[in-house]
Amino acid sequence: MPRTFLIDTDTASDDAVALLMALRWPDVTVAAVTVVAGNVPVEQGVQNALYTVELCGADVPVAQGQARPLMRDPVHAQFFHGADGMGDQNYPHARRAAVATPAVDLLIETIRANPGLTLVTLGPLTNIARAITRDPDIVQRIGRCVVMGGAACTVGNVTPAAEYNVWFDPEAAGTVVHAGLPLELVGWELSRGDAALSLEEMERIRALDSPLARFALDCNRTALSAYQRQTGETGLGLADPVAMAIALDPDICIRKSDHYVEVETQSALTRGMTVVDALGVARDERNHAVWEHVTDRGHNATVCWEIEPSSWKDMLFRVLS
Repeated sequence: MPRTFLIDTDTASDDAVALLMALRWPDVTVAAVTVVAGNVPVEQGVQNALYTVELCGADVPVAQGQARPLMRDPVHAQFFHGADGMGDQNYPHARRAAVATPAVDLLIETIRANPGLTLVTLGPLTNIARAITRDPDIVQRIGRCVVMGGAACTVGNVTPAAEYNVWFDPEAAGTVVHAGLPLELVGWELSRGDAALSLEEMERIRALDSPLARFALDCNRTALSAYQRQTGETGLGLADPVAMAIALDPDICIRKSDHYVEVETQSALTRGMTVVDALGVARDERNHAVWEHVTDRGHNATVCWEIEPSSWKDMLFRVLS
């Protein structure tokens, strides 16, 4: 049965790969792409999204959204993704322009027009928080909300405690996790280790010799070296594509459970930390165990704990072929 996706992104290199995965997936229609500030300034993110959509030969509206967090100054991640967010490849501007409709308006309109759609967020949650605040009724119209964000009970990638998307705008993330959405949190840690592309797997992609395969690797050139410097691991971690893989095929996530999650906004030390009540398990699909809640607050999100690395990589190879 055809599915409708709505994608919110701070389009840089790994976001671009995630976008093309959705744009090329056979039973998915991408209704719109909305862009938020994060990895790069929002204007650059719009250009990167437009270029990716055009490269895929898709006809999808792209809208410009919030240029700064709700309450903080923006701190972009060009140190990781390159000055243009796309590995400093200096891709040309797309022939098409963004639509005139602001991203928050387009989010609300698209959700209202497509009840039950899947919302996939690949960047800070500023646009989503603004949309929910303006029109709370859209929450009930979203079928799934897959969020690439957070670091569940593990080390962060921008501070020891926090993952970048949540850290960039923790107030927005706090609004979203308490909005009543059907949240599935996919932390950056799921793209590490065996889930990262090895040198051999990157050579396999290069050998496909297709425009999209070359694009997927080239736009991630600075991210590749930055990831290796940051983690000490050899390979390429692609957090946004892993989240998109789970959105496209939920079975990629082989261990998940429901928890109460809170976002830290007050502490300078742990700003943006996703605090998971790890004992607050309503249902654990592996062993069906149930424990007492530490916080006694029920659950507000499903946390993805583990993926099947070979399955997500097979999906990527298939899309790029």
